[in-house]
Amino acid sequence: MSEGFIDVPGGRVWYETLGGGDRTPLLTLHGGPGAGHDYIRPFAERLAETRPVVLYDQLGCGRSEQPDDPSLWTFDRFVAEVDAVRAALDLGTCDLFGQSWGGWLAIEYLCRGATGIRRAILASTSASTAQFTAEARRLIEVMDEPARSTLIDLGARGAYDDPAYGEAVLEFYRLHLCRLAPWPEAMLRTAANLDGNQVYLTMNGPTEFDVIGEALRGWDRSANLGAIRVPTLVTCGRHDEITPACSQTITDGIEGARMVVFEESAHCAHLEEPEAYADAVVAFLDG
Repeated sequence: MSEGFIDVPGGRVWYETLGGGDRTPLLTLHGGPGAGHDYIRPFAERLAETRPVVLYDQLGCGRSEQPDDPSLWTFDRFVAEVDAVRAALDLGTCDLFGQSWGGWLAIEYLCRGATGIRRAILASTSASTAQFTAEARRLIEVMDEPARSTLIDLGARGAYDDPAYGEAVLEFYRLHLCRLAPWPEAMLRTAANLDGNQVYLTMNGPTEFDVIGEALRGWDRSANLGAIRVPTLVTCGRHDEITPACSQTITDGIEGARMVVFEESAHCAHLEEPEAYADAVVAFLDG
């Protein structure tokens, strides 16, 4: 195991490498944006039994520096950050795991022609903000009352600080973010990372399904997925907030991509069905 800090555009990021051996290293991109690595760590520890796995907190969250500068939170800077991490850790050839926002970043990175990526796992993610938000609205529409009406009515008014809205958001999260009860400690640490996080609020917005940040609200790579030419595994939960329909769009757009749906999971299948999820990823990486 090794850990330290890496200079990237805008500051320094914390990293840790788990495991070892001669298999291709796996670089992980966490969600949020701004969630930090914590909720990925249990999955990384499982995979580290067979290969090196690199965790890092993207700039602006977790153990990395958190500059007070909203101008930093762009796709261009985050793509450059991935390149800086790879260069510093000598990851000329590596596998890539991107979950949620980390999947959006991985898609953007690969569509821009990144080289040296052997295989990619795109976990609980989408190729466009528009499809994700439309699917999230569909999930909200079938929620029980009063959560359904609360999310729709108060969300339309921007009343995100209303306690009733907060309770309805938690109900959505229990259904579609993580269905474990109680949430594991790793998930709680990630939730704490996101509380008031500038990166999340700037790029995304106030909630998982209200994507109003300038950087993400119009993002769409669905027409460019054919540019991804590496073997790709697409995963999601049956109850995922980024629904199986979003994963199907990615699978259809990348030649030869394979899709696996975890039937008992929401947005964090690597935590909700950890053994089955790790087995599927290991089989893909070693295949």
